[in-house]
Amino acid sequence: MSISFAGKVAVVTGAGAGLGRSHAKYFAEHGAKVVVNDLGGSVAGTGGSAKAADQVVKEITDAGGIAVANYDSVATEEGGASIIKAAVDNFGGVDILINNAGNVRDKSFRKMDLKDFTALMDVHLMGAVYCTKAAWPIMLEQGYGRIVHTTSAAGLFGTHGHTNYSSAKLSLVGFMNALKQEGTSKNVLVNCVAPMALTRMTEEVMSPKLAPKMKPEYVTALMGWLCSEESTLAGEIIEAGMGYYSKVQIVEAPGYIFNGEDVPSAEQIGEQWGQISDMTGALPYPGADDVIRAVFGKLKKANS
Repeated sequence: MSISFAGKVAVVTGAGAGLGRSHAKYFAEHGAKVVVNDLGGSVAGTGGSAKAADQVVKEITDAGGIAVANYDSVATEEGGASIIKAAVDNFGGVDILINNAGNVRDKSFRKMDLKDFTALMDVHLMGAVYCTKAAWPIMLEQGYGRIVHTTSAAGLFGTHGHTNYSSAKLSLVGFMNALKQEGTSKNVLVNCVAPMALTRMTEEVMSPKLAPKMKPEYVTALMGWLCSEESTLAGEIIEAGMGYYSKVQIVEAPGYIFNGEDVPSAEQIGEQWGQISDMTGALPYPGADDVIRAVFGKLKKANS
């Protein structure tokens, strides 16, 4: 099997460096026409410059690929629409969207200014929402689309001093889970990737010993598979980096049912916590409706 993106149009946000640069260059090397979006700001998301996006476009075109630069911020509805418009105006459409743009403003929650909280939500979550909103009708109408949100282990599992970042990154999983319900039947597939890679946002906290192993290309290879015509994956959360790839899953325990009509007391719930929290036989569910049906089935069985 040889994956090709010939005839496809890819949009990569935050593509001026690190992961985004690697993704953009990969898609171009494999035949896609690419919109290289980057605000060109600081790691905190301030300022702006055309230099980063222009440099990546030059690297792509010097290698024989096709790409255009875009400098809009993903953090506004107008910016998201303009990014997708760049793909439509220059290349006639959009087939692949990599929501990769991000920023960090780390500080303990006690000391954090809430403006720094909303600033990260605006970029990580709403940036993905704005770009996806603009691309979504195009993908649905053409019956083809591949979207990948960049989540993080910080969102999936939490990390100290990053309540804003962690909240934004886990929000993308909920966004994906709902989108898959609407897009999968139309061959518009949405997934999340949690990268482990050396980037501008991680270089200050990563061990120097790990840095040589944390090449963005390890993550990009997964992006290539998820965005290919050959892949039918949707609604997946995948951790990737350093040659390691692992599916991450939200599951629900079998639970415990209190028989009878009376509402259990707080004390009774505490007494049964061992069974309530027993993850033996835990299952994933395709959607919220499936969870509700499963619970009703368990109740019916318990009371029969």
